[in-house]
Amino acid sequence: MGKRKHEYAEKLKEKRANTYYAILRDCPTSPRKMNQVAALIRGLAVDKALNVLKYNTREAAGRLEKLLKSAINNYEQKTGQPANENLYVKTVKVDGGFQLKRLRSAPQGRAYRIRKRSNHVTLILDIKNK
Repeated sequence: MGKRKHEYAEKLKEKRANTYYAILRDCPTSPRKMNQVAALIRGLAVDKALNVLKYNTREAAGRLEKLLKSAINNYEQKTGQPANENLYVKTVKVDGGFQLKRLRSAPQGRAYRIRKRSNHVTLILDIKNK
């Protein structure tokens, strides 16, 4: 590896050591549906966000709840202290993943294309400084 790449990799490593995040890849839910649930918890405190996701009836809420618990656990492992009221959801980024392309039969010998979408979710936590 070249010197410049090595320095860049070291900077990324330092940056990731100070951020608390969790990533969910290839989740079989459409990005639009996931983003609607993610919008509910952006900027909320961690305990409020967990309550919002726990009592939401959408399927995507269960997946996001599990991801949020994973991010909280990552925070606790990196810092060595339990999550407190200063911890909040900084960003939730939902990106499109792969699409499974399927065919549905249609009248008169035709076929309609069905796109079964998936997504990638990145959840980042941060501490509020007072």
